Amino acid sequence: MSNQSRKKKLCFVVACEMTVKAFLKEQISVSHDQYDVSIITNTDNPNSLREAGIDGSVFPLKIVRKIAPWQDLKVLMQLICLFHRERFDIVHSVTPKAGLLATLAGVLVRIPVRLHTFTGQVWVTQQGFFRWLLRSMDRLMATCATHLLADSASQRDFLIEQGIVKPEKIRVLASGSICGVDIQRFRPDPQKRASIRKSFGIVENDVVFLFVGRLTPDKGMFDLVQAFCQLGRRCTDAHLLVVGPDECNLQKEMKELCAECADRLHFVSYTEYPEQFMAAADLFCLPSYREGFGTSIVEAAATGLPAVASRIYGITDAVVEEVTGLLHEPGDVDGLADCMSRFVDSPAMRDSYAHAAYARACSKFSSSLVTDALLQYYRTILP
Repeated sequence: MSNQSRKKKLCFVVACEMTVKAFLKEQISVSHDQYDVSIITNTDNPNSLREAGIDGSVFPLKIVRKIAPWQDLKVLMQLICLFHRERFDIVHSVTPKAGLLATLAGVLVRIPVRLHTFTGQVWVTQQGFFRWLLRSMDRLMATCATHLLADSASQRDFLIEQGIVKPEKIRVLASGSICGVDIQRFRPDPQKRASIRKSFGIVENDVVFLFVGRLTPDKGMFDLVQAFCQLGRRCTDAHLLVVGPDECNLQKEMKELCAECADRLHFVSYTEYPEQFMAAADLFCLPSYREGFGTSIVEAAATGLPAVASRIYGITDAVVEEVTGLLHEPGDVDGLADCMSRFVDSPAMRDSYAHAAYARACSKFSSSLVTDALLQYYRTILP
C-alpha cells in the first residue's frame, strides 16, 4: 500500500468558494501534507485548487446560503451519495447551510468525525419565527456534529448560554480566528499606501477610515456613513473608504445619508487584495451587529491599523478596548462618531494604538499559529 493511500481523508464543506479563498486556503495547503484533502463547495471551477498550486479534489455542489427547501434536499442527497462513495474520515464544515447539510449527511453515512466551525450566527439579528427556525437549525447541526469549534471565546460562551451547544463539545483553538492573519501579506506598505491614496485624490496627511467586507445592514453600514457624516462636517481632511461587494444594494442610500461629505466617501466594489487598501488607511471600522470573530480587524491590525468597532461577541476578542481600538454599542451612531473623532483629534493616540494592534496581531493571530493548532486538533480527534 502506498503512502498516499494510507492518508486519512479530509473533506472541507463550504457554501461559497469565496470563503475557501478568503479563510481556508492556508489550512487546505498545509493539511495536504498529512491528509488526502477534498473540498465541496458551490463553484463552477473544479480545477480551482490545482490552479492555486494545491493538490486536492474539488466537488462542485450548488449549496446556497438562503433557505431553499427543494435545492437543499437535492444537495443533501448529493452529499449522502458523495460521502458514501468517498468514505471520508473527517468532514469539516464552515458556514451555516454547509454545516447543517454536511452534518446531517455525515450522520446518515456514519462519517467518523463530523466537525463544524461556527463563524457567527445569522439568527442573532432576526426576530419571530425566522429567528426560531435558524436557531433550531444551529442546534440540530450541533447535535449532528461529533466535534465543534468556535472562532472566538465570546462566541463559544454565547452559544453555550443560548443552549445551542454543550460546553464539553465545543472548543476555541489558539487565541481564536478561523484562519489567523498572513503577516507576510498583511503588513505596513508605504508604497501601496501612497499609490492607493493617489488614486482617490487623498493626500498623506488626510485621515482615512476603512471598512472591508460585505455591504449589508448587519454590518452597520448605515451607522457608519451617518457617523462619518457627523465627523466630516468639522473634519474636512477625513475620508471613508468602503471596500466590498454591495450584496443588498445599499450604496445609493449610503451616499444619500452622507451627501454632505460625498466627495470624501469612496467605494470599491470588490478586491482580492484588501491588504492594499488597509495599507492606505489610518483606522479600521467594523460597526457590525453580529460577528463570529473580527478577522478583518486583526488583518487590519497587522497592517498597523487601530479599530473602531461595535462591542459585541466576536469583536471583543479581536479588539483590546482602549489598547488596540475603541468600542461602541451596536447601533449607537453618536458613540461611533465619538470614537472616530477621538482618533482624528489625537495622532499620538492613533500611533500608540497602531503599535499595540500590530504587535498583538503578529504575536497571537499569525496564520501559522492558527493552522498548527488546527492540525494538532485533527490529530487528537481522528480515530
